[in-house]
Amino acid sequence: MAMKTRVEAVLNVGLRIPSIMLLEVLYRWDVGSFFQKIQRSSLNNNPLFQYKYIALYLHYVGYILSLVLLTLPRQHLVQLYLYVLTALLLFAGHQLSRDYVRAELESGFEGPLYLEPLSMNRFTTALIGQVVVCTLCSCVMQTKQIWLFSAHLLPLVARLCLVPLETIVFINRFAMIFTGLEVLYFIAANLLVPYNLAKTAYRELVQVVEVYGLLALGMSLWNQLVLPVLFMCFWLVLFALQIYTYFSTRDQPPSRERLLFLFLTSIAECCSTPYSLLGLVFTVSFVALGVLTLCKFYLQGYRAFMNDNAMHRGMTEGITLLILAVQTGLIELQVIHRAFLLSIILFIVVASILQSMLEIADPIVLALGASRDKSLWKHFRAVSLCLFLLIFPAYMAYMICQFFRMDFWLLIIISSSILTSLQVLGTLLIYILFMVEEFRKAPVENMDEVIYIVNGTYRLLEFLVAVCVVAYGVSETLFGEWTVMGSTIILVHSYYNVWLRAQLGWQSFLLRRDAVHKIQNMPTASTLQLQQHNDICSICFQDMKSAVITPCSHFFHAACLKKWLYVQETCPLCHGQLKSQLQPISSPGDATQGTPPANQNPAEVEQEQSEPQIELDTEEGTQAKNTPPMITSAEPEFETDSLSGSSEAQPKECDVVTDGSAGPAGGLDDDGGDGSCSTSDVQSSS
Repeated sequence: MAMKTRVEAVLNVGLRIPSIMLLEVLYRWDVGSFFQKIQRSSLNNNPLFQYKYIALYLHYVGYILSLVLLTLPRQHLVQLYLYVLTALLLFAGHQLSRDYVRAELESGFEGPLYLEPLSMNRFTTALIGQVVVCTLCSCVMQTKQIWLFSAHLLPLVARLCLVPLETIVFINRFAMIFTGLEVLYFIAANLLVPYNLAKTAYRELVQVVEVYGLLALGMSLWNQLVLPVLFMCFWLVLFALQIYTYFSTRDQPPSRERLLFLFLTSIAECCSTPYSLLGLVFTVSFVALGVLTLCKFYLQGYRAFMNDNAMHRGMTEGITLLILAVQTGLIELQVIHRAFLLSIILFIVVASILQSMLEIADPIVLALGASRDKSLWKHFRAVSLCLFLLIFPAYMAYMICQFFRMDFWLLIIISSSILTSLQVLGTLLIYILFMVEEFRKAPVENMDEVIYIVNGTYRLLEFLVAVCVVAYGVSETLFGEWTVMGSTIILVHSYYNVWLRAQLGWQSFLLRRDAVHKIQNMPTASTLQLQQHNDICSICFQDMKSAVITPCSHFFHAACLKKWLYVQETCPLCHGQLKSQLQPISSPGDATQGTPPANQNPAEVEQEQSEPQIELDTEEGTQAKNTPPMITSAEPEFETDSLSGSSEAQPKECDVVTDGSAGPAGGLDDDGGDGSCSTSDVQSSS
C-alpha cells in the first residue's frame, strides 16, 4: 500500500511537468519574430501561415491546454497519458509497416518469403515489432479486442499471401486510413468528456468557495498539485537539459575556472521566465531545507526530527531570492548580466542559510556547554560546526570583495556575513566559559556578569558594524549619486539594525540595573536563618551557603534570583510581585516564622527572646500597654513572629477585653481580619 501511494505521488508530479514545459516554451515564443522568419522562408505561400491571428489563436490554445494538463485530476491525467501513449504506439506500428513496404519495393522480390533469406528476415523482424505494438496497445487500453489495433498488420498478411507489391502499397494506405478512422471515432465518442469534467469541476469549485472560501480553495489546490515539488522538478529538468546541451556541443571539458561561470550562466539561462524563476525559488527553498536538516542531524542525530521549527524550513531563503529577483528585474536582463546579478543574490541567500544554521546551533551548543555531558563526539560536532560558521562567512565576504568594487550595496551584503561570524564568536566564548566552569567543579564567581559582558561586547560590535554601514551609505548619498531606493534602504537599515538594536540594548541594561537594585535592597540571610531554613535554592537546586530573603519570606541565591528578575518581577515560588522593599511583610501562616531578621546578631536575638518587647502600631496600643488585656479563654496556642526578631507569643484565637468591652479579636491587618490577634492588642511574655 505504501509503494502504491509513493508511485501515485511520483506520477502526480511527473505527469504535470510537461504542462509547465509547454508554458515555458509558449512564454519564450515570440510570435512577431516567428512570422518574420516565415516570411523569409519557403513557407510564406502556405495558407496556414498567411494570417498572424491563426498563430496567436494556437498560442492561446496552447496556454489553455497546458493549464488543463496542470489542473486535471490524477486519475484523468493518467488516463489521458495512456491515450496519448496508445496513439504513439499506433503511429510506431504504421511506421514499421511503411518501412517494411519500402524495403520490399527496393528489393523487388515477389516470390515466396522462404526462398529469399533477406526477405524472410525483414518479414520476421516486422512481424515481431507489430505483435509487440498490438500487445502493448491492448494492455494500455485494458481490452482483449486486440484486432482493434492490428490494422498495420495487413501489409504483412498481404505479403505472406504473395500479393503484388503495388497492391501492398494500397493496402498499407488503407490500414493507415482505417486506424485514423478508429481514432476519430474514439474522439467523437468522448467529445463531451472535457465538457462534463469542466462542468463538474466548476460545480465543486463553487461549493468549496461558498462553504470554505477562496483561501481554503487555494490551499487545497496547493496541496493536491504539490506545486513546490512540481516546480522544483521542472527546474531541475530544465537545468539538466541546459547542462547536457552545453557539454554535447563542446569537444573539450571546461577548465576549473570556467566551471563556476558555466554553473552561473546555466542558472541564468534557466530563470529567464516567471515559471523558471518560480522553479529556481522552490529549488533554493528545498536546498536550504536540506542543508538545515543536515545541520540539525549533524548536531543532534535522530532527535533533531522530533521538534521541527517552522522557521527553519527554507522558506525564508526562497522568499528572499524571489523578492530580490523581482526588485532587480532579473528575468529582463541579458544572460551575462543576469549571471553576475545571480551571483550576488545567491551570496545573500547563502548568508541567510548560514544565519539559520547559527540559529539552530546556538542553543544546542550553549546547552551542551552548560550540561555535564562528557560525550566528546557531541562536543566535537558542536565546536566543528561553530568553527565552520565562523570561518566560512568571513571567507565568502573576502571572496566577493575580490570580484566587485566596494560600495554601499556591497557593504550591506557582506555585513550579514560579518555579523554571523561575530555571533558565532560570542557563542564560542560563552561555551568556553561554561566548559571552564565544568572543569573547575565549582561555580565561578559572577559568571552571569562575565557572560553578560561577552554578549554585550559582540552585540556592541554588531551595532558598530550597522552604524558603519549607515554612515557609509549617508556619505555616499550626500557626496555621490542620490537615489530614492538608496535612501529608502538607508532608512530601513537605520531603523531595524541601528535604532532597534540600540533600544533593545538599553532595555536590557535597565532590566539588569533594576534587578541588581532589587537584590541589594533585599535582606541577606544570616547563618542561623540558613540553618533554620535548611533547604536548597528552588531555582538552581543547590545548597545555600548565602541567600537573600524576598518580601514574601522565601530564600534564594542572590545570583539565581537576579537571573530570574531579568525575566519577570515575581517570586519564583508564590509568584507574588517583588517590589523594592527594605523590610519584608509578616504573615502568621508563614513556614519561616520564628527566624530572626536578616543581618541581626544571634546574641541580640537571644536577649530579645529572654526579654521580649512588642512595638505598638496603633494609638489604641498605647492604652493596651498600660492596661493589660483580660484573656477570658483558656491558655492559647502560641506562634512566634518570623520577622519581628523576638519570640513574641501570639494567640491564634482569643477574646480581648479593652476599655470594658469584650468580643472576639479580629486581625488588624490592612487587608482584613483572619481570626488571629495582632501585637497591637495582645502583650504576653514567654
